Amino acid sequence: MIDNISWLAIYPEIVLLTMACVIALVDLGVHSARRTGTYVLTMLTLAVVAALQAMYASSGNTFYGFGNMVVSDAMGNWLKCFATVAMMVTLVYSRPYAADRDMMRGGEMFTLSMFALLGMFIMISGNNFLVIYLGLELLTLSSYALVALRRDNATATEAAMKYFVLGAMASGFLLYGLSMVYGATGSLDIGQVFKSVNSGQIKHQVLVFGLVFVVAGLAFKLGVVPFHMWIPDVYQGAPTAITLMIGGAPKLAAFAITIRLLVDGLLPLAIDWQQMLAVLAIGSLLVGNLAAIAQTNLKRMLAYSTISQMGFVLLGLMSGVINGNVDATAVENAYSASMFYVVTYVLTTLAAFGVILLLAREGFESEEISDFAGLNQRSPLYAGVMAVCLFSMAGIPPMVGFYAKLSVLQALVASGQGLYIAMAVFAVIMSLIGAFYYLRVVKVMYFDAPLTATNVSAPVDVRVVLTINGALVLGLGLLPGGLMALCADAVVRALAT
Repeated sequence: MIDNISWLAIYPEIVLLTMACVIALVDLGVHSARRTGTYVLTMLTLAVVAALQAMYASSGNTFYGFGNMVVSDAMGNWLKCFATVAMMVTLVYSRPYAADRDMMRGGEMFTLSMFALLGMFIMISGNNFLVIYLGLELLTLSSYALVALRRDNATATEAAMKYFVLGAMASGFLLYGLSMVYGATGSLDIGQVFKSVNSGQIKHQVLVFGLVFVVAGLAFKLGVVPFHMWIPDVYQGAPTAITLMIGGAPKLAAFAITIRLLVDGLLPLAIDWQQMLAVLAIGSLLVGNLAAIAQTNLKRMLAYSTISQMGFVLLGLMSGVINGNVDATAVENAYSASMFYVVTYVLTTLAAFGVILLLAREGFESEEISDFAGLNQRSPLYAGVMAVCLFSMAGIPPMVGFYAKLSVLQALVASGQGLYIAMAVFAVIMSLIGAFYYLRVVKVMYFDAPLTATNVSAPVDVRVVLTINGALVLGLGLLPGGLMALCADAVVRALAT
């Protein structure tokens, strides 16, 4: 018999699933080109779900449901709340773009985005290998369909095919790795896996073999080298609205399953997986920053930027356990720094792609760097928002990206390990190289002559949300303490259970 706690643990997911089905039916009666009824209903639903998640997270309670298969804790609930808000912002930015490109003939964009969000929720809440995998598949299958939403666009169809083939391969890696861990430990429950591994009675070689495949699968979802091949092609080929949907909220879910699997389940093997993450982080910082310099397409440049940014997240994740010793302070600093980094990265990405979507108009994709020439003369506000985002990604103070990078570097240096300190120095050097391609776009916006005299116009909701989004990137940089404390508290509560 399923108890009340189980239903309570997944109550927001039930609301989201029910409303996604209701909205799919309601949309059949909506005939406006911009699907106004569907859009309003979707936004109201997401607002209610976000409020529920924030309420759950604020309570600080942790409870397990469905025989420990699902966990509701502070970290998971805050990540789900942020993912929901990110999806709301994405839909606000995307609607005018999608309407101009005939991507809203039906309400698929709204229903698929809600199912993708549900997949993220299940991934974040999963305390069982099967639940995590089911959530992952729901997210990726919805994402494949979203990328291919422009049925008559060859580039988008090609991007969807690449994403599908490489995504299926990565899911196979992860599933094979999880099956190896299950075979060694005899359990799919993450808590039981931790106890079995910690007992030291299982063959280390079998566990490490499974661990290699698990890390490979996670690396694909985070988009780090050498599992990054899909990111530039899919970011460039997908409609910009869908690029934002893939590059935003799902990063929060990928971070969550990395914590669930590697920290909650396989922490006794930290010495092994930290070495793997170190290699992935170095490769991502190197390839991401160097390849981005050569790009003329802004979406492709931001794709390589994403790869290097995820390298920083891995640096945080690999610095929690020092020489096999679990120190509470080091764990809190490292994993909360990574969570803070992911959350602020998603916030910055939303605003950057929001400006790209804003400049795009019917029959014209504003995705080349040259398309931003003289933007400051056409619209100082949007040029300012974009500049704030680029400064933040480059790690220039007082933007929030500076504090995100600083918190990760502090976690590395605090370990006192020569290798970790060397990696922190390497990361700083790579950030300096990365600053070049971010500042190049700022130079184009402020110092080049505009190619067109067209005024930049946008619906009121887009203007308001984009302004708030840009202000948050700057505001959280000036006052980062609140969000940092929230991340630290959420991580401590999650790991305490």
